[in-house]
Amino acid sequence: MRIRDMYQKQDWEISFEVFPPKTEKGLESLFHTAGQLAQHNPCFISGTYGAGGAVQDKGRDKTLCMLDTIRSRFNVPVTAHFTCVGNTVEAIRAWLHQATLLGIENIMALRGDPPQGHTEFVPTPGGLRYASELVGLIRREFPHFGIGVAGYPESHRESPSRESDLLTLKHKVDQGADAIYTQLFFDNDDFLRFRDRATALGIQVPIIPGILPVLSLSQVQRITALCASKLTDRLWERLKSHEGDADAQIQVGIDYAAEQSRALLKEGVPGVHYYVLNRSDTIRRILETL
Repeated sequence: MRIRDMYQKQDWEISFEVFPPKTEKGLESLFHTAGQLAQHNPCFISGTYGAGGAVQDKGRDKTLCMLDTIRSRFNVPVTAHFTCVGNTVEAIRAWLHQATLLGIENIMALRGDPPQGHTEFVPTPGGLRYASELVGLIRREFPHFGIGVAGYPESHRESPSRESDLLTLKHKVDQGADAIYTQLFFDNDDFLRFRDRATALGIQVPIIPGILPVLSLSQVQRITALCASKLTDRLWERLKSHEGDADAQIQVGIDYAAEQSRALLKEGVPGVHYYVLNRSDTIRRILETL
């Protein structure tokens, strides 16, 4: 099923994001996790590659193979992440042809982080500079794909203003994006203000909040430093009070993610996208709580 068709129901949808492990043992463990996630009937499972601006030719293929196995083994729709980093237009077309042949139905079209060793994004010669250009290429030349794009409730760290960030987002939608999946956030008010501003600007595609189940204080501090999201005082205090107790911190993260999800569903979001960090146990416990 394509992204454009996933949010037509009145019931809310869930989706999960995983990443390709580095070892064969890790890959088998991921497939076990994917099987557990598939039991929750997600509208899709997505797979990343090239985190932190890494240029991984083999990583792109590894993600496709991983998703192809998940799709065929567990009969669940999949979405492949793709970035402009390290890709010429010819390479982009070749990869999209490969994804088509494997039966991948959806693409998460991203610019990507600055290449490793750079503080600013540097386009590949013969490549693309903006995610909107990637969206436009896919929509024109590979119209069979559903297309998701990223949104930033607290604004992209490179954006000069929230207004500029929203105009960039609207351009991606105008180029053909079917839905927006947000960067992780911990204050629901940030998401709701973002949704209201996007709607006021004329963005009419579904906007799906991205939720990260926190595993530890040190982990979430690293992640928020990378993506420029803020950690709420309430969550920080809960995690800090259980410092040194790994299981208790995981439970704090589960409870907080469930609270966020429940409140967002009451606000009428069409779905929730979970950054699962290749774990199914936390998701199971969150959904049981809901």
